[in-house]
Amino acid sequence: MAVLLNSCSRSNDPVKDLRETYLPTDKRPFGGYIASSILQNSYPESFIHHTKYSAYTDMISMSDSGALYCVISKNFYADSLDADAILDYVYNGNTFFLASSNIDSSFLKRLYCKTINTAKLDFILEPGLSYDSVRLIPQVNVAGEKFSYYYLPFSSRFTEINETYCRVLGYNGNGEPNCIMFYWGKGRMLLHTDARAFSNYFLLTGKNYLYMQQLLQLLQSNPENIYWNEYYAKKNRAGSGNENSNKGFSSFSEIMKYPPLASAFWLVLALLILYILFSGKRKQRIIRQLKPNVNSSVAFTETIARLYLQQKDNKNLSDKMIAYFNEHIRSHYFLTSTPGSEDFLNSLSRKSGVSLEKTTALYKAINMVSDKTVVDDYELLTLNEQIQQFYKIRK
Repeated sequence: MAVLLNSCSRSNDPVKDLRETYLPTDKRPFGGYIASSILQNSYPESFIHHTKYSAYTDMISMSDSGALYCVISKNFYADSLDADAILDYVYNGNTFFLASSNIDSSFLKRLYCKTINTAKLDFILEPGLSYDSVRLIPQVNVAGEKFSYYYLPFSSRFTEINETYCRVLGYNGNGEPNCIMFYWGKGRMLLHTDARAFSNYFLLTGKNYLYMQQLLQLLQSNPENIYWNEYYAKKNRAGSGNENSNKGFSSFSEIMKYPPLASAFWLVLALLILYILFSGKRKQRIIRQLKPNVNSSVAFTETIARLYLQQKDNKNLSDKMIAYFNEHIRSHYFLTSTPGSEDFLNSLSRKSGVSLEKTTALYKAINMVSDKTVVDDYELLTLNEQIQQFYKIRK
């Protein structure tokens, strides 16, 4: 293992390319070469099958009952067909290993679990580089040691866990669960919310390779087959301009992969042909287009807003924005408690469907701007952006 780690660390400059690919042949800092090698060394008698198709496409043709299926990707976006295939595959006695910083919420909903990535909430300041760590429960890591590195923090975590079927295996540096084992039927799923914990850079830092080795000890001692899925990792790169990521890909082939989607495609095509054939015989008089009525109240409001902006009267404008927002909350959600109080925030979050964290952050910004005598352009724009985000995600 030491020879393997040293040879990889010498093969590439560790700081030039920080793209998160997690591909098993990629020796760059955030590739998956070391993870693939650790997996192979943990099961020396097994051969790793590399697959470039979705979980649904793979699993509908598999008859395994004791296999290990691995996915390491920055994002894991699975449709309903993928989710059904994975659950059925695990139920039959197989193991599904997933490490992703952004796990599809619809997939987690099937497991009655939820995750959150706090990096997405930090839209004002980008998170800085720092030392961060992960750890496993004492039953897995008897020594209780932490596995740390210097880079972006491990910001993803589980916020809700199905306690009936799940068991927490690990935590991030803040003591929040980021790794669970989900038991389903005869099999199990190991779900991890930070793909960077399986990158070359992390596993080559100190003795961090033990982190993955200890997790693999919780899986089958001798799996029937081992699969490493590259589809979701390459899918993340599809729009990046990388020629290799789009090689062999076509929209038509993707549609034909899924029978319901293929049937819908042919049905729409047939209806389109019928429409062209029959609509050509119809002629209709052109109807004169009427101009829509002008909403003078909106135009007046926009004029007043531009006047405030031109005069740089940001404080007056922010006060009116806050007053309008609070009136909107009172009229739509009928809240009588003091705005910004704990009872108010809990009630507003529950009625609007906006998370308590985002609701609290919004009213902190409102209180900060209200207490100031002078409001600069950046504070005004930030407040407006937070209010608009609330309108977008409310029920």
